[in-house]
Amino acid sequence: MQQTLPVHFYREPAVFAEERRRIFARTWQLLGLEADLAEAGDFVSRELAGYPIVAVRDEAGAIRAFHNVCRHRAGPLVDAPKGKCEGALVCRYHGWRYTLDGRLRSATGFGATEGFDPRDFGLHPLKVETWRGLVFVNMDAGAEPLSAQIAPIDALLGERVFPSEPYWESHPIACNWKVYVENYLEGYHIEMVHPTLAGEVEAAAYCVRMQDQVAIHEVPTRGGATAGIWAWMWPNLAFNVYHDGVMLEHMLPEGHAGARLDYVYLRRPGDPGAQAAVESSARLTLEDKWICERVQRNLDAGVYDAGVLSPRHETAVGWFQAKVRETLAC
Repeated sequence: MQQTLPVHFYREPAVFAEERRRIFARTWQLLGLEADLAEAGDFVSRELAGYPIVAVRDEAGAIRAFHNVCRHRAGPLVDAPKGKCEGALVCRYHGWRYTLDGRLRSATGFGATEGFDPRDFGLHPLKVETWRGLVFVNMDAGAEPLSAQIAPIDALLGERVFPSEPYWESHPIACNWKVYVENYLEGYHIEMVHPTLAGEVEAAAYCVRMQDQVAIHEVPTRGGATAGIWAWMWPNLAFNVYHDGVMLEHMLPEGHAGARLDYVYLRRPGDPGAQAAVESSARLTLEDKWICERVQRNLDAGVYDAGVLSPRHETAVGWFQAKVRETLAC
């Protein structure tokens, strides 16, 4: 019998502080779309688990990623989700200028100072890789290549090419990020929480299997065929592939008590089924949001300490919880 994580993992600010340092600062995180970095000076920027990040195409054609934090007094270099900077990243606070490869070009108006060497004040770099038109970053210089971790999803997708037309949505959710991830990692709740979906799939035969750091959902429909591909990659990114469309679901923490679901829909221009997919996703999100927020309120109520996991339906949840415990070393 496997017990769940104890309740303090979902309530304590100190636990979230360790998660930022040991999980989110050491894993591959989706930053944006390669199409938004077509030319030198094009940038994309997001906040990931409290870390402000920017990626930019440099003059040599390479994509560079940095913390969106000036080395002077922590001002922001960019303040938009995407855009273009002409030849330099310029701090919005005091105007320090950085080359597109992160070197400090000019400490604007700073003045001569003994011991100050601009070579010591370049931007803090991150690892960056692209995959099927997506841009990923990792703050850990020693992290394994993204290609190694994402290989099971690559195998599932085969020669499929992601559509090119993006549509972004963001949904706040009042629960710890792990509550939502765990909800995604099992189909046990479908018959109770998702009545429409329960009529479309064989919920009793729903299976989630782990392959390395990827959870693969096997979902037989009432017609006996698999309608799509559903997969999740440690620690917080889901790939939902429907017919000709793709929906990426990034499950981002916002402190210890809240989260944000960033959805990226990739559609084919003029696809008549795209709106139906968005509407179906919106319905499922509302249903999951309702139950996850109720679970969090119950976790906060002071009644529940720990529970047990179903060996039939919740093996992926058990894997995830064990991974969290192991990564935090507690």
